[in-house]
Amino acid sequence: MLDWLTDNKIPIGDWAEAVFDWVRKNADPLLDAISDGMEVMIEAILWVLQTPSPVFIIAAFVGLTWVLQRSWKICLFVALGFLFILNQDYWEETTESLTLILSACVVCMSLGVPIGVAAAHRPKLYTVLRPILDLMQTLPTFVYLIPAIVFFGIGMVPGLLATVIFVLPAPIRLTYLGISSTPQPLLEAARSFGATNWQTLYKVELPYAFPQIMAGLNQTIMLSLSMVVIAALVGADGLGVPVVRALNQVNTSLGFESGFVIVVIAIVLDRMLNVGGRKS
Repeated sequence: MLDWLTDNKIPIGDWAEAVFDWVRKNADPLLDAISDGMEVMIEAILWVLQTPSPVFIIAAFVGLTWVLQRSWKICLFVALGFLFILNQDYWEETTESLTLILSACVVCMSLGVPIGVAAAHRPKLYTVLRPILDLMQTLPTFVYLIPAIVFFGIGMVPGLLATVIFVLPAPIRLTYLGISSTPQPLLEAARSFGATNWQTLYKVELPYAFPQIMAGLNQTIMLSLSMVVIAALVGADGLGVPVVRALNQVNTSLGFESGFVIVVIAIVLDRMLNVGGRKS
């Protein structure tokens, strides 16, 4: 019985390979357009972060923190965090990782928020999306690197693609949660005053779901940051490169330095975007 079962296994791997081969043969123009668009976005963000003086970039992040948090303590913490990174001589790698993170945020939020809104308004759509999102979140992240390399070679683009696939479910789920949890009395009040569906969405549902959407942005950044080491395995620049180098060389000093810088970046970005915890 067991021999028959194992001898007649479902060819999931063969099916996946057939799909990848078909896409590679028939979707070259689309893949080239995606690659070119991602490269332009990556190069633009990298130019913005690396061309000015690091002091100017740090000041810009501190200013953004003040706008979001209105707390001089958090602003000081952000400034000290970036100055520590500058002191450790990891500024270039940090800007490269921030480029990957910001690019992932642009793609994931521009896709995740509309999909989450649509899923909240169409329960059947979310029923279809739910197992797909579960698969995207639970499939080992190294598996994403295989089609990324097959379709886009090595470099920042496949690293960004793998990051987007892994991170995208977070903004979709949190946007869905925020929109679907809007109290019915608010919706009924808006409709009783003659609000259209679009007006209800922009003036009631999205403002109510804003904390959840910001939580989705926060999760997007944190999950993207967790992918920098894995993205380095396909040639993506950033803080993952010294971590991989330290692993290959069994270099404790280099590994601890680069790993601690990643932790500092994670804490700094988390404090900057913790809008829900801001005190008025």
